[in-house]
Amino acid sequence: MAKITFVKEKKTIEVPAGTNLRKAALENGFQVYWGPHQFLNCLGWGSCGSCKVMITKGQENVSKPGLKERLRILAGPLLFFWRIGNEKSLRLSCQCKVNGDIEVETTPMGNWHGERFWG
Repeated sequence: MAKITFVKEKKTIEVPAGTNLRKAALENGFQVYWGPHQFLNCLGWGSCGSCKVMITKGQENVSKPGLKERLRILAGPLLFFWRIGNEKSLRLSCQCKVNGDIEVETTPMGNWHGERFWG
């Protein structure tokens, strides 16, 4: 069993190894979407990018980003900028499988003008 700790919500759940992060979060009442994306999203197909999360601890315990996820993050204008400084921790929850203990920040707000934004 793997433990997922949701940082903002200060709660932990246990899931079987290989569980999809988006599915586990939504089934347990944790919101991975913000604003209108709660109702308008791609339903986990990895094409909208609105289910982004930050893996704050345990990046080695999640699946590696696939081609679809990498392309979505690089091609999306907002996701591209979110990625700067968060290359290893920014993930799409719908494309991420949990294999061990992790800490997740759902609906991150980003740091648009902070450290490392311009390089």
